[in-house]
Amino acid sequence: MDAVFQTDVGKIRLHNEDCGGIFQNKDGYYLAVVADGMGGHLAGDVASEMTIAYLKKEWEGTENIASPDKAEQWLKEHIAIINRLLFDHSLQHEECQGMGTTIVSAICTEQFATIGHIGDSRCYILNQHGFQQITEDHSLVNELVKTGQISKEDAEHHPRKNVLLRALGTEKEVKLDIKTITVDAHDQLLLCSDGLSNKVSEQTMADILASNRPLKEKAETFVRLANEHGGEDNITLAIVQFSSECESG
Repeated sequence: MDAVFQTDVGKIRLHNEDCGGIFQNKDGYYLAVVADGMGGHLAGDVASEMTIAYLKKEWEGTENIASPDKAEQWLKEHIAIINRLLFDHSLQHEECQGMGTTIVSAICTEQFATIGHIGDSRCYILNQHGFQQITEDHSLVNELVKTGQISKEDAEHHPRKNVLLRALGTEKEVKLDIKTITVDAHDQLLLCSDGLSNKVSEQTMADILASNRPLKEKAETFVRLANEHGGEDNITLAIVQFSSECESG
């Protein structure tokens, strides 16, 4: 496998409330994570950074996550723990009241990827069947689309587009959406915050991933395009490319 992570503050905001990374455990398997923090003052930074620091530490110390069942259990268990840690922190620190974060995470082995998410940060896959979004946004506008009240095109410009129905850390307990998919050599996963998905079309995403550019250049291209299209939000992404045999990326 090969992987790359990139984050950028964008062109408008003073602080980057996104956080993320790509981490390897003792077996060499990847955990890719993107978190988009939210809250007053710098509380969004706190929520996303606490989440990533916790998951990094726990993942790097783990091993024998070689089956989908174990991967799903690991994500459920540790997302529940960090959710409670964030929630308790917000209660104990007045400046962090109401803080939370989205999260999209993927445990990646050579045979499968287990994806867990809360909020509107997304995971996409490019494989032999084309390019598609794996996750489903936990947002008000997505619910309106699902119930037929607005079109998908209307959702792109809806004034309440940023309203989340679910986030990590805002309540004592939270539901994690989780699924496992099989992967083949050369498949690519793209995890990103809405600072990217709101600014770069799915067709453009697919074209960039399908190109022969190095992964680092693909990531840099995503950031550049999001900034060229306004860059009003922080921009964060991770790309994981699967290979036919274990390699360190």
